Parts: sequence; structure tokens; C-alpha cells
Amino acid sequence: MPELAEVEFIRKRWNPGLGHVVTSVRLHPRAGVFKTCDPAELARRLLGARLTSSAAAAKQMLFRLSGADADGTTLWLGLHLGMTGELSTRPAGLPDARAEHLILDQAAAAHSLVFADFRMFGRVQFHAGPDAPAWWADIAPAVISPAFTLTAVTDFFRRRARTPLKAALLMQERFPGIGNWMADEILWRAALHPARRCGDLDPAEIKKLHRETVWVASQALAITGATFEDPPTSWLFQHRWKDGGICPRTKKPLERATIGGRTTCWSPARQKLA
Repeated sequence: MPELAEVEFIRKRWNPGLGHVVTSVRLHPRAGVFKTCDPAELARRLLGARLTSSAAAAKQMLFRLSGADADGTTLWLGLHLGMTGELSTRPAGLPDARAEHLILDQAAAAHSLVFADFRMFGRVQFHAGPDAPAWWADIAPAVISPAFTLTAVTDFFRRRARTPLKAALLMQERFPGIGNWMADEILWRAALHPARRCGDLDPAEIKKLHRETVWVASQALAITGATFEDPPTSWLFQHRWKDGGICPRTKKPLERATIGGRTTCWSPARQKLA
């Protein structure tokens, strides 16, 4: 599933549509991606609306549009990619494919904005009104924001004392946008075993984990979020899925196992479990 950096990059694929009016809406109303909204209302309200801005938070994307009605009601279009969702901008006039569940045509720009999802694990959300909907406003503060404090992380771990660190880092209510590979990267850099319990960490270890979370997220956004490039070979990312993978710091073998319900990679020589 795309994590915060991938979501940020994919969001920008619709940037060519900014400032342009939606002249037709094509969608598959029975597709599972519309399970949390009314596709008929979506198509009606988006027709004639102008795309004004977009944003990414955690693993979600938001596209704001100014409605075609007289007062220009703000329209909030939310997209979650799930595991196989994709956005693209393509030349106008092409027919829709089976997995393309939402297409916004912009005739003046001679292109179409496309949301496709082959396995339909993603979703489309919609709201009309001046205030942000709960599904957007209630997303936890970003891990690179001032609100992601050491105190907040410490309190979170204390309330989940028996939870493995790997599972805790995947909890979106405190670590929004952090997914499987980023959690492994953070723990590897902090030299913390993914199976350690949150309550076992001392203040210095929590401080290190907090620092590495902010660093990994910031660097991932600067690399993957900007160009969709993979992180360099100095990262665990480049070695974690290789059979016989070697830790780029200790030069010793990596291990993989299921921890917290997810396939996890770590360096036994670096991340020791007492």
C-alpha cells in the first residue's frame, strides 16, 4: 500500500487539472470504491466545478473544487489509493477502461483526470460545504508537523505498553502515513528490534525513535515524494526484500518474519532483542 511519500507524489499527477473546469464526469456507479459516497450526487456536483487545489495527508488525498452553483460551494473529493489505486492525466477523448472508476474530463485543457483501481481496495469520498469533512479533518497531525511531539509519542507508547513497536508504528492515529517499509526503516535506524514492547523503551530510546521517524518521513518526501525515486543504497529499503539481504551498516545478514501482522525486516546485529 502506498505510504505518505508515494501518496504525495501520486497526488501531483492531477496537477495539470488545477484551474480547469470539469466538463463531464464518467464513473462506474457500482464499483466498490464508491461504498462511502453517492456516485450519482458525486457526478452531479462535480459537473461544471473547477479544480482549485489538492493536498495529501497520511495515506489520503484531497482535491478541492469550486462548485458550479451561484455561490461556488466548496466540494471536497477524497481519494484513498488502497493497494492498487492510481491517478493519471491523459489526453481527452480516450474511452474508459474497466478498472478506471472515476474520470473527470476537462475539455478546455484537452485532458482527463483518471482514478483507477484494479482490485478496488481504495475509496472515493465526497462532501459539499464550507467546512472540511470529518474524514479529512480528523486525520492525525503529520509526523513532520510541530504537533508530532516527543511527549505525544511517549504518552502513546505508555498507553500501549504491551504492543510490539512494529505494530505501534503502523497505527495511523499517531503515525499517519507510516506503512510497512517506513516502519522497518525507522526501527532499523533507531536500532530498535521490531518485536520490542512499547512499554520497555526508556526515554532515550523513545527520543531516538521520535527523531528517526521525523527524519525518515522528511527524507522520503524529499526523495520519493518529489521524483518517485527509491531511497539510496544506504537505506534498509534497498535490501529488505532481497533473499540473503545484508545490512548496509553492519554488513551482516538481515532477517524477516511476521511481526504485528506484517512481514518485517530487521538487522539482528544492530537491532537486538533482550
